[in-house]
Order: sequence, then structure tokens, then C-alpha cells
Amino acid sequence: MVRLVQSLVDGALQGSVLSLAAVGFSLIFGVLQIINLSHGVIVVLGAYLALMLRRLWGVDPLIALPAVAAVCFAFGYVYQRYLISPAIRRANLLYSLLVTYGVALVAQNAFTLVFSPDNQSIRPDYANQFFRIGGVTVNVLQIIAFVASVLLIALLAFLLRRFPLGRTIRATAEQALAARLCGVDVDEVHALTFGLSAAFAGAAGVLIGMLYPFAPTAQENWTIYGFVVVVLGGAGSAAGALLGGLLLGIIGALTSEYIGPAYPNAVVFLVLVLMLLVKPNGLLGSAFGGSR
Repeated sequence: MVRLVQSLVDGALQGSVLSLAAVGFSLIFGVLQIINLSHGVIVVLGAYLALMLRRLWGVDPLIALPAVAAVCFAFGYVYQRYLISPAIRRANLLYSLLVTYGVALVAQNAFTLVFSPDNQSIRPDYANQFFRIGGVTVNVLQIIAFVASVLLIALLAFLLRRFPLGRTIRATAEQALAARLCGVDVDEVHALTFGLSAAFAGAAGVLIGMLYPFAPTAQENWTIYGFVVVVLGGAGSAAGALLGGLLLGIIGALTSEYIGPAYPNAVVFLVLVLMLLVKPNGLLGSAFGGSR
């Protein structure tokens, strides 16, 4: 019984970080209707920015998180406004796949050139502290990452529901033409949405860098995880991203514990295929699909 509870706890703690890493991917897919194949690059960029701040000035990663998120927001805004948006206007949405995939390849090689292809880590001094509850071991750093991830996802959900910008994003996602006729600058909203997505991806990168080793090639995995979470939870929904990430983490932890550490990806993709067959819109459905 303790073994099962330990796996569930580990899976939920890991899944919360996966949720934060994927919520931006979900938001872009739900609002802009594009698959951002460079999403993992922004996650890894957040980790490397935190690494630079720690090496240069000894800044704790948690303290660096807001600054990293701000830099990633600016990067995402410029990236969408001046690269992705012109590509879509001159061609179609398919070109966004080519553009984002090309950026992912260029960025991966740039990271390799600047930081080397080796694994890096920004684990703080308190990373190895833990406590036990009824025989279940819980790492303090994982608890911190879990709380930070849930709070940030809740902040995004609150922003989308209560803030004027959030309501504008939702309106644009549901009926872009109607929003444009009402005077909304749709291009600006798309750029702000992309920037918001990048900010959360960068914040996730900081937490991921604290928990796991990372390298330039890791960007591919985080893009794939983002897609899996969207399929499991639903597009454009903060709650869907949280649910999808938790499921992904728990499935991976249970598979590692009871089947073997070599099989989590196989089981996850089996679940992904089943979900596409049974409920292709995800468990919570598309957050912006009601009026389309």
C-alpha cells in the first residue's frame, strides 16, 4: 500500500510541473489554433536563463523566476508578432509549423554552442531535503515546485476569467472576426497570448532546471509532453492542463514502479491513442470550442 501511495504522490508532484510546462502550449493551441513546435525551446530557455543568473550573481532560482518569466514574455511577444504572424498572413497556418520547427532546430543548436551539449543543473542547496509522512517520502523541492505550479496555473485561470485581457483573449479565441468588428486588435491579442504562454513556459523551465538535469535536446521532450497534456486535458483550459499533467505524471510513475522504468513513454502514448479514439477533445474539452 505504501508503495502505491508513494508512486501516486511522486506522479502528482512530477505531473504538476508537467502541467505548468504544458499550459502555455495548450493556451496557444486553444487561442491561435497553431501547434507551437518550439514550445520546448522556451521551457529550456527558462532553465538556461535561471542557470546564467545563478552562475553570474548567485541568484536563487525561485527568486529568479519572475525575471525569467518577464524575459520569456518579451521573447514570445516579439516571436509571434514579427515571425509567426507574418508567416501565417502570407501563407496559412501550416507555415506556422514550419516556422516553429525551424526555430526549434536553430535554438537547439544555439544552446549547444553557448552552453555545450552536456546536462546542466540549477539544484539549490535545499534540493536534497525531505520528510516522511506515514512511510511516504516527500522531497521538499518537489513540494515547492508543486505549490508554485498550482499557484501559477490558478493565476492564469483567474486572469482568463476575471481580467479584461483574459476576457478579450477568450472572445478572440471564440470568434476572431466578431472581436475584430468590435474594435479588438486581434494581432495584438495573439501576440500577448503568445507572450503569456512563453512566460509560463519559462517559469516551468526554472522549476524543471531545479528538479532535473537539462540539455539542449530536452526541448523536444517538453514539446511532446505539451502535446500529450493538451490531448489528455483539453485545449486552452488551465484546468485541463493541470488535469492532463497530473494524469501524465501519475501514469508515468505507476508504469515505472509496476512495469519498469523503460516503459512509461510507451504506456503514455498508448493512453494518448486511446484518448484520441474515445474523446479527442480531451477530458475537459476545448475551452474555446463552444461557438466554433
